[in-house]
Amino acid sequence: MNERPEVVPALQEWTGGTGEFRLGPESRVVCADERLGSRLAGELGIGHATEGPGDVVLEIIPSDGRAEGYRIEATPGRVTITASTARGLFYGTRTLVQILRTGAVPCGVAHDWPDYPVRGYMLDVGRRYVTPELIHRLIRLMGHYKLNELQLHLNDNEIKAPDGDWGEALHGFRLRSPAFPGLAPEESYSRDDWDGFEELAAAHAITLVPEIDAPAHSRAFISFDPSVGHDGGNSDHLDLANPAATELVKAVFTEFVPWFRGPAVHFGADEYYQSKALWKQFFNDMAAHVRSLGKQPRAWGGFTRLSPTGDTAGFDPDVVINSWNNGFYGPEGAREDSYALINSNDDLLYIVPEADYYHGAGLDAEWLYDHWEPHVFADGQSLDPGDPRLLGAMPALWNDLVRADYTEERMYELIEHSLGVLAQKMWSGAKAGLPYRDFVRLLQRLNA
Repeated sequence: MNERPEVVPALQEWTGGTGEFRLGPESRVVCADERLGSRLAGELGIGHATEGPGDVVLEIIPSDGRAEGYRIEATPGRVTITASTARGLFYGTRTLVQILRTGAVPCGVAHDWPDYPVRGYMLDVGRRYVTPELIHRLIRLMGHYKLNELQLHLNDNEIKAPDGDWGEALHGFRLRSPAFPGLAPEESYSRDDWDGFEELAAAHAITLVPEIDAPAHSRAFISFDPSVGHDGGNSDHLDLANPAATELVKAVFTEFVPWFRGPAVHFGADEYYQSKALWKQFFNDMAAHVRSLGKQPRAWGGFTRLSPTGDTAGFDPDVVINSWNNGFYGPEGAREDSYALINSNDDLLYIVPEADYYHGAGLDAEWLYDHWEPHVFADGQSLDPGDPRLLGAMPALWNDLVRADYTEERMYELIEHSLGVLAQKMWSGAKAGLPYRDFVRLLQRLNA
C-alpha cells in the first residue's frame, strides 16, 4: 500500500492504494468552474477540456458539511478532487500541485480538512506602508499553505512622540478616498488597489480582514482634525468626551466598509488609557456601527485593563476578540465570558522587525513546530484543543520601529521563515509526523 504523500499542511487522513497516477500528453483538467479549472491547468502545464483518461477532475458535490474540506481519489487513470465548496476544491488543488512537484501521485484516497476555521496572518501597514506587490506576494504565499485570512492593520503611528510633540510623530492611514481629502498620504491604497487585493485573495481562497484602529493609535485622525484629539490634539488618543471624535471614526467606517468584501471588520479598540467609561461606550458604539454596516465586528482584547470594572459586564457580547496579551485579556477570560476568540498571543506570535522585544529576527519556527498549536498561549493559559470558542490563530508582524532601517523585502522574509510551520500547526497540528529538520527539508523540496 502506498504511503501518505508528504505535503504542507499534512493530510488529515490517507488510505493508500497501489500504483500511481502520472500526467500524460493527453491529460486535461476538467472542472465546471472555468476559472479554477483553467488556473490549475496552467499550473500543471496541461489543457482544459472534456473528461477523458489521464485527467484531473474537479467536482463540487454535497459532502459532510466541512466547508473547507476536500477529498482526493487517485487511480492510475485519473485524479478526482471533490469538495462541497470552491474553497475546499481550491485547497485540494494545492495539495495536488505539491504532490506533483515531487513526482507522481500515489494511488489512494485522501480526506483533508482544517482543525480551525481561522488560519490567518496580520500585517501592520499603518506604521509602515508596503507596496501592493508585497501584499500580492503574501496572498499567494498564504494560499499555497491553505491559510485563509489576511488582516491588514490600516492605520497607526509611532509609539512615542518625538520630544513629546505628537505633531512630529510618523503616522499613516492607508486607504485613499476623495471623501476624506488629506486623511491618507500618497503612500496609500486606492479603491482600485483594494479591489485588486480582494480579487487576488478570493482567487487564493483568502478572506481580507481590514482593521481601522481607534480610539488609541489614532494620530492620523487627529492630524486630519485636531479638534478630536486628547490634550488639545497633542496625542495619539481621541478625546472621546468630544462626540465629534466617535462620529469621525464612524464616518470613516461608513465610507470604507463598502470596499470590503469579507464578513468581518476589525475596529481595533486597544490600549486606550484616557477614560475607561468612555472607552466602554466607544467599544459598544463601534461594534453596533460595524454591525449596522453588515459586518461582524472584531476587536483586540483589552477588558481586563481597560474596562471600568476590569471585566466584560455591559460590553457587546457579539464581538470576536483577538487575545493578544494575557494581561489585557487572556484566553481564559474570553472563554469564561463566552467570547469567540482568536489566538494572537504576543509572547509567541508577534514579530517586530529589528526590535529587542518580541521576535525582532522572526518567530522561533522550531519551537512552534515542536510545542505550539492554536490552543497554546503563554503563561499557562492554554485552552483545550478544539475549544468551541477558539476560532484559530492570527500571528502578526508589527512595524513598531517606524524609523528603523529595513525594507519590505525583509518583512516578507521574516513572515516566510515560519509561515509553513504555522500553516501546518493551524491546519492539522502535529500530523506532519516528521522531526523539525525533516519538515524543513520537505518545505525546501516543495518550494524549489
